[in-house]
Amino acid sequence: MLIRKFNKNESGLNRFFGPLEAKIMDILWNNCEMTIKNVQQVLDREKGTNFNTVMTVMNRLVEKEILQKRTEGRSSLYKPVLSRDQFLHTQSKEMTNELMDEFGTVVVSHMLDALEDVDDDLVAKLEKKIKELKKDK
Repeated sequence: MLIRKFNKNESGLNRFFGPLEAKIMDILWNNCEMTIKNVQQVLDREKGTNFNTVMTVMNRLVEKEILQKRTEGRSSLYKPVLSRDQFLHTQSKEMTNELMDEFGTVVVSHMLDALEDVDDDLVAKLEKKIKELKKDK
């Protein structure tokens, strides 16, 4: 599942989802499997959100294959297809691959420039990965 929408002016999950979608995903990632009513009740604690709106958004997330839906008795239970970490890993990898395919060395140059602002552990991991890539060629 690749999210085609990416909002560079947003932060966190709002880069991939609309505001309500992001809240719903956050709730489900923190609670695993829930009904629409359960999700709506959590949202109501923060800000009143209509049940039908929550239902529509959650069913659209099912259509986008971001949520799974299963029926238990008369209730429908929803849960994320991927964990939060798996989702972020998949999306960032896809975005990186697309940027590399389209912009190549410019992207690498910008990523290297950004390393000036990161901790030494990340730089060490990058150096290790580069050595592995060179060894495999």
